[in-house]
Formats: sequence, C-alpha cells, structure tokens
Amino acid sequence: MPRVKSALSRIATFPADRRGKWVVLAAWILILVVIFPFAGKFESAQSNEPSSFLPGTAESVTVLDLQEQFPGGDVTPAVAVIARDGGLTATDRTAIARAVAEFNRDLPAGVQAPGLVPGQVSEDGTAQLLVANLDVAGDSELLLDDVTQLRETLEAAAPPGLDARVTGPAGISADAIEVFGGINTNLLLATTLIVFVLLLVIYRSPIFWLLPLLAVGIAEISARAFGYLLADNGVVVNGQSAGILLVLVFGTGTDYALLLTARYREELRRNEDKHQAMAIAIRRAGPAILASAGTVIAALLCLLLAEVNGTSGLGPIGAMGVFLAMLVMLTALPALLLLGGRRAFWPFIPRYGSTGSSETQGWWRRLGERVARRPRGTWIVTAVILGIASLGLLSFNTGLTSADDFRQDVDSILGQDIITRAFPAGSSAPTNVIIPPGADEAAVAGAIRTTPGVSSARRATEGPPGVQYDVTLKDPPYSDAAYDDITVLRERVKAAGGDGVLVGGPTATEADLDAASQRDLMLLVPIVLVVVAIILGLLLRAVAAPVILILTVILSFLASLGIACLVFDLAGFAGESTALPLFGFIFLVALGIDYNIFLMARVREEALEHGTHEGMLRGLAVTGGVITSAGVVLAGTFAVLAVLPLVSITQIGFLVAFGVLLDTLVVRSVLVPALVLDIGDRVWWPSALWRRLSGR
Repeated sequence: MPRVKSALSRIATFPADRRGKWVVLAAWILILVVIFPFAGKFESAQSNEPSSFLPGTAESVTVLDLQEQFPGGDVTPAVAVIARDGGLTATDRTAIARAVAEFNRDLPAGVQAPGLVPGQVSEDGTAQLLVANLDVAGDSELLLDDVTQLRETLEAAAPPGLDARVTGPAGISADAIEVFGGINTNLLLATTLIVFVLLLVIYRSPIFWLLPLLAVGIAEISARAFGYLLADNGVVVNGQSAGILLVLVFGTGTDYALLLTARYREELRRNEDKHQAMAIAIRRAGPAILASAGTVIAALLCLLLAEVNGTSGLGPIGAMGVFLAMLVMLTALPALLLLGGRRAFWPFIPRYGSTGSSETQGWWRRLGERVARRPRGTWIVTAVILGIASLGLLSFNTGLTSADDFRQDVDSILGQDIITRAFPAGSSAPTNVIIPPGADEAAVAGAIRTTPGVSSARRATEGPPGVQYDVTLKDPPYSDAAYDDITVLRERVKAAGGDGVLVGGPTATEADLDAASQRDLMLLVPIVLVVVAIILGLLLRAVAAPVILILTVILSFLASLGIACLVFDLAGFAGESTALPLFGFIFLVALGIDYNIFLMARVREEALEHGTHEGMLRGLAVTGGVITSAGVVLAGTFAVLAVLPLVSITQIGFLVAFGVLLDTLVVRSVLVPALVLDIGDRVWWPSALWRRLSGR
C-alpha cells in the first residue's frame, strides 16, 4: 500500500517536476490544437426546439412521434395575426392578400404547400389569422429563417396602424432560438470580464491574474469541444444547459485555482524551491479539490435519471465541464504557476521565510475566537435566522409559463395577447387528440366537444396512427388554467375511447413538462443527498461530520430559495420556474458542500496535530480568505445568468449566486465553526481520529 500511495503521489505531483511542467504544457497545447475545431461547432450542435426541454416518455412526446406518420408529417404551425383597433379596412385586406401571394410565390424551404393560408376572422372584425405549417425536422436555423421571412413579408406589406405578429408554436420557438443564440457569446464575454476583475481585486497584482484566467480559458475551450462531441452523440444540449456549462467551468475552475494558488503561496514562504513548494501544495490541496469536484460531478450525474430531456442532458455535460476544470487546475495551472515563479505575484511576492496567512492571528482567527466564546448560542441564533428566511417559501408558486419567460416584449407573445383578446385564447396553439384505429371515434369526438375548457374541435387528418382532431381551448395555451384543461380532456377522451387515445400539442407538452419537473425534484433530491453523504464520509472518514455538513447546506438552500421567492415577487415575475428548486438544490448543495470540504479537510489536517478546538480555529484562519474569495467568484459567475433575457435563467442565476454568498459568508464562516466547536471531538465519530482524541 505505501508503494501504491507513493506512485500516486508521484503522478499527482508530476506537473510540479522541473521537466514535468514542460511535458504537461506541451500535452495541453497539443490537445487544444486537436480539439479546437470541435469547440467552434458547439453552438451548432445545440437544440433549442421545445423538444429539447421535454420529458422523453411523456404522452405529448408520443403524440409528436405519431404525427410524423400522418400525411405531411409532424408540422409546426406558424400563426400570424393581423389586427387593427376599430376593425380591419379594405386596404388592410388588400395588403394582407398581397403579402400572402408574395410569400407563397417562392415558398421558403421548410414551409409546406400551399404555404400561408388565410384563416378565421374575429367576430368583431378587428383581427384575422393566417397559418403556415412548417416541416423543419428539428432544424432550429431553418425554423428561425422561415419565421423571420414571414415576419419581414408581413411587416413590409402592412399599412400604417396595422399590427402584424407571428406567434403559435413556430413563432415562440423562433423567439426562443433567437434569444438562446446570443446567450453563449454574451455570457462568455461577461463571465470573462467579471472573473478578470475579481482576480485582479483578489491578488492585487497586474500580472498574476493572467495565469489562472489562462488556465480557465483552456478548460472552457476543452469543455466546448467535448460538449460538441457529447451533443453529436445524442446528449441533449440546449441553450440553457450550454450557458450553465460555461458558468460552471468558469466558476469551479476559478475556485480550484484559488485554492491551489493559496496553498502554493503558503508553501513558497516555507520552501525555498518553488518546485518543492508546488509539489507540497498539490499533495495538500489536491485531495480537497478532487473531493470537491467529485461531489459536484456525482450530483450532476444524478440528473441522468431525470425525465426532462434538458435536465437529463445537463448531467453529463455539466459533469464533463467540472471534470475538465479540475483536471486543468491540477495539471496546466501548476505548470503555468511554476513558469511565472515568485515574481508573478508582484508586488506582493511570497518570499522564503516571510510571513503570510497565519493560523494564530488575522481577521478570520479573531472571528473563530468570537464564535468559540458562545458556540451553542451562535449556531442556534444563526439557524433560527436561516429558518425565518426559509419562510419565504410560502410565496413559492409555479405560475411561470413559456408566455411569461421572456423578460422583454417579443413578437410571438405580443401576437398571443392579440389572439387572446380577439379569438378563443387557444387558437394559436391547437391541442392534438389522436384516436387510434378501433376506438369509438364518435364517442371520443363527443367527449372532446363536451369537455369544459374546449372552444371547438375539428377532424384534421387521418393516417396509420388513426384520426387526429385539432382542439381549440378557451384558455391561453401557456397558462395553468389550460394545463388543467389538458388533465380533464385526457380523462374524458380515455374514458370514451380507451387508454390508446392520446392528447398532445403545445399546451399538453407544457403540462407534461411541469409534471415531469416535479417528479424529477422528488426523485433526485434524496439520491443527491445520499451520494454527497457517501463522498463526505469517505473524505472525512466519519459519520457525524458529513451529517452535520449536509444539514447546514440544506438549511442554507431553503433559506436562499425563500429569500429568492420574495425577491422574485418584488420583481413582478409571474411565478417561479418548475425547474428552479431542482437546479437550485443541485448547484447549492454540491457547490455549498465544496466550501465545507475545503474548510473541514484543512480542519481535519490541523486536528491531527492540535485537536478539534484549535484545529477548527487554525483551519478557519488559513482558509477563510481563499474560500470567501472563491465564493465571491462563483457567485459572480452565476450572477451573470441573472442578466440574461429569460426569466427562468435569471431566477437560477440569482438563486445560486445569493445561495453561494450566504453559504460562504454565513454557513461556512459562522454556523459550521460554531457547530464543530460545540460538538467537539465527537464530530469525527466513529473514525480513528475520534478514538484518538477521545482517549487523549
């Protein structure tokens, strides 16, 4: 066993070798040359169609598959609405007819013949619908091009005062694709800028910030390249998961860089040889970084069990990104730091024999000593305050729908508002009912038409899967009321025609997505907790400490979500995304445990020599600054998500950023030290360390 440990130590510290650093840098340069072309294709591999967010086994997804067997295949309707207050004029109708003829003269590639077809006119004569069916086979760019051309044609032909909007499933998809299309570039620039500023402030050096930022850049390029390969091999990657991947790589990569660099700088003051200092830094900080990354990776891989495609796809690409960030920070970063040497830290050069962070003095040591005076009272008061913050969960509601998700006015939502005022609200997104061969069509059709919430229904097409009816709902298609209509409609048609009768369409898809998100939350939360507990137990070789740490992180998550709900109410959001609790839990538990791992790994190291009480104070003193810096950087990177134009992503960004700061500044700095100081040596139960300290 000692030989195995020695061999592993030599492998881990290879980047710290005088020759090893050159080999490592050469290897990464070669890797970047090979994978760089794939990194440039990452955006093209993303799918921002609604199906990329769907639950894979839902009834609405089955309907989508069956619709491909009907004549004309699976089509996506683009619904244009033409409206004028006071009523459409003869000039308006002439202009509309001219626009229809022009658009149909040379149909875009994805538009089915006969092209744009005039449809229903509202009873008050203020609006008219036009419908074009798009067959784009999941091609996001083709769908966006077709909708854009339709919008431009209508806008060019519309007389002054005539409102022309393109909505329906195709219009909403096009707006979502357009929003996601600009996310990655904007996110990359904003994240790079905020990491640069924070590194400059943390290190107070005009030079040193470049080394960790360069390492993060290597990780980001690698993640984009491997992200493309995963997407090309069937993993669902959409704009949301791609944006989160970028933030994860920047955030976790910078965190690991800060932890390793802090230990390296500490060892430079104790060792004259920089290579020896780096080898010690890797041996001491490496296990904590590995455990931290392993925790996040394991939590993310649990997402593979999710029903929602977008959530399930985030699992492997997120885990891949964190793994690459860890790998780069334990290989390329040490080599870069050795090339920079001590002078890279200028003007605060860590010289051999000088003093730096001390276990016996400094602000964090003083904070620990204050907590140590009344540890029980401190943790009780802190826990009560966090519990009060959790009461904000009483305002949590899942009222956020696709129609409310855009933070600015977009064409499709404005068009849907017009339709809601002038027509039955569901006219822009018909619900589809498929009656299989052998079922009683008349009974099912009667059940459809007598279902509350149904405005009208028509027999649309017939094919191998059976007969399809298109159903118009009275309620807006992307609303909680419409989701309830889908539940009732499914019950009635199945009662009339058997379980083979299926209900799909845009509204059913949204309803299924909500249900699957709630199922994923209930399934994945306990699984993630068990996985994290096992990793913590292996790292700390104890049972008591992992349980305590997990309870503190859960309390931190609940408090963060409670505060976030109150903030979202004040911001005027329609509600919270159904995916918010799950994403928030995964990131805050996994990333929150990170900082507890960084702290408690050092506390255990110090407790081996100084005991639990002194070990806690010394561990907090030497890790307080670097962990706080890491938390600020991670919160800053996630905060970038809060400025993006989708409410659901804004909510994820705010929740995780606020939660990380709360965990860093309160839970890890006050609550955990108070609990450890109050519990004492029993925190290591039942490990050998507990037996040794108890015996002593």
